Amino acid sequence: MTTTDAAAAIRTHVRAFNARNLDALLAGFTDDAVWITGTTTVRGRAALTGLFDEAMRGLLPTLEVSDLLAEGDRAAGQMTETLTYRGERRTCPIAAFYELRDGRIASAKVYREGSADVA
Repeated sequence: MTTTDAAAAIRTHVRAFNARNLDALLAGFTDDAVWITGTTTVRGRAALTGLFDEAMRGLLPTLEVSDLLAEGDRAAGQMTETLTYRGERRTCPIAAFYELRDGRIASAKVYREGSADVA
């Protein structure tokens, strides 16, 4: 996988999330993908389906990639998550680290800056 391919895979992931397209989002993960946050570790497609389905129906955050570095099958990005909660708009910086396999996300570690909570 080239650096360009890894960056494109992450940008596709973010676009699918923002479009609330669960099928497209899940297509970007390997069957055995692992999603790690400060409070949760989710393994496999069924668990990812539940996690992202809930996220997309919840507070409906929007992600924006502000900086993305890719090298081979690894990528790291700085993102901004914006959501509205009880009429108040909140913005949270997020750091995300990805490992890809065959052009799809095999593992992701996602940390909401300044918090033990993770996306």
